[in-house]
Amino acid sequence: MLKRELYLAKIRGFYHSNLIKVLVGIRRCGKSVILEQIANELREKEKVDAEHIIFINFEYIEYEELLDYKKLNNYIKERIKDNKTYYIFLDEIQNVDNFEKTVNSLRASLKNVSIFLTGSNSKLLSDELSTVLSGRYVLININPLSYKEYISLTNKDGYDLNNFWDYAKWGGLPNRCEFTNEIDIKNYLISVYDSIVLRDVVKRLNLKDTILFDKILQYLIETTGREFSSKNIIDYLANKNKNVSKETLYTYIDALCKALIIKKVYRYDITGKNILKTLNKYYATDLGIAQIKNNKPELEKYIILENVVYNELINREYEVFIGKTRNSEVDFIAKKDGQVKYIQVTYEMNNEQTMEREFGAFKSISDDNPKYIISLDKTNLTKDGIIHLNLIDFLLKEDF
Repeated sequence: MLKRELYLAKIRGFYHSNLIKVLVGIRRCGKSVILEQIANELREKEKVDAEHIIFINFEYIEYEELLDYKKLNNYIKERIKDNKTYYIFLDEIQNVDNFEKTVNSLRASLKNVSIFLTGSNSKLLSDELSTVLSGRYVLININPLSYKEYISLTNKDGYDLNNFWDYAKWGGLPNRCEFTNEIDIKNYLISVYDSIVLRDVVKRLNLKDTILFDKILQYLIETTGREFSSKNIIDYLANKNKNVSKETLYTYIDALCKALIIKKVYRYDITGKNILKTLNKYYATDLGIAQIKNNKPELEKYIILENVVYNELINREYEVFIGKTRNSEVDFIAKKDGQVKYIQVTYEMNNEQTMEREFGAFKSISDDNPKYIISLDKTNLTKDGIIHLNLIDFLLKEDF
């Protein structure tokens, strides 16, 4: 089992805190495993006995009665027998309607509990958490495996491009690494996607037209990296005999984001220093899900590489934007700890025209923040203060 140290390191400082620890991520990205690893560390390193660890996975039928928030509250309180700290793990908590009432009640009425939650729906993301959990929480976004984690789990050679393209094509959901046959991988990913649609879209968000849901996702995946246009997608759907209003379109896109299948990236005006709410872009949370939902045999390589870099930046806790310059744009602006980095992503720079395009993207940026071009080229093409990074080096190193 791969130890998800990237996330454990972020959570350890809160093990004994009365803040609610909330782990959020797409289904099957490994949240349950991380909860188990936290519980194991508490047992082995902190010597917490089994009676003081309450672990409930709401996808298990034996806990079905506890989907009633009042019964859940009573069950947990009955397990608490003394004044020692009890560590409460509630896995896939979004399956419990009104779960926040139980969580807030436990926290308010008991001083000796440390609560951990996981969820696969953005009801648990920060825009709603501050309301339902009264602001007393810490949020940890859990993503599918990074390339470095994928290499550690599979014991493969990270610099073998065949391994990189396997990751880039089939994504980083941990369980898919159990399969070597592409048909098996594809069937597994289809089952994951279907469970997301059934549980997080049809059931929780009450959107019944799954065909429309699929077609919108397909369009967004096939146009990854392009500016979003509601007119273009409405015209595309009309050609597929699906007539939708702009309001309906945005409802379904919001559902895709809430199910954590895609992520919206805003544009940032580098000159005006402000975030733009129009012409945003979307990237897939997991490239394996993207692969099974696109209508082409293979996604375009530039789409894949851009998405891989975006996901890696998110893994490293950068705040990511699309950079708007006066006459063009930069693929990404990455911000963290008061630092800003400008990034271009391309497949290879094997001719002067490509080099001129990629290096030229930075021409209208006058500040001194570092500028990077990331590609699969093995030769270092750094020049004019613009740093070239090999993509595999970028993915396997700690940071840049």
